[in-house]
Amino acid sequence: MSVEQAYRTLFTGMLIALSVTLLLCLVRAIIGPRIADRIVSVNMIGTQVIVAIATLAILLSESWLADICIIYAMLSFIGVVVLTKVYMGVHAEHERRKKQDGEETR
Repeated sequence: MSVEQAYRTLFTGMLIALSVTLLLCLVRAIIGPRIADRIVSVNMIGTQVIVAIATLAILLSESWLADICIIYAMLSFIGVVVLTKVYMGVHAEHERRKKQDGEETR
C-alpha cells in the first residue's frame, strides 16, 4: 500500500466520520431543548463543514477549496454572532417584561 493510498483511505474515513457527527449535530439543533444548545450546535456544524471542505481540498488537490473554506469560516462566524445577539436581545426583552409584570401585580 502506497502512502497516497493510505492518505486517501484516511481522508475518506475522516469524511465519513464528519458526516455522522454532522448529522448528530443537526439532530441536536432541531430538538434543542434550549436555544443555547441550538446556537452551539449550529456553530459546530459550521466548524465541521469547514473541516470537511479543507479535507476535500487536500484530497482533491484543489487549492481554490481553501479559499472557499476561509470565506465559509467568516460567514459562519458572522452568522453565529448574529444569532447570539438576537438571542440576547430576546432574552433581555423577556426578562424586562417579566420584571414589569411582577411590579404591576403588586
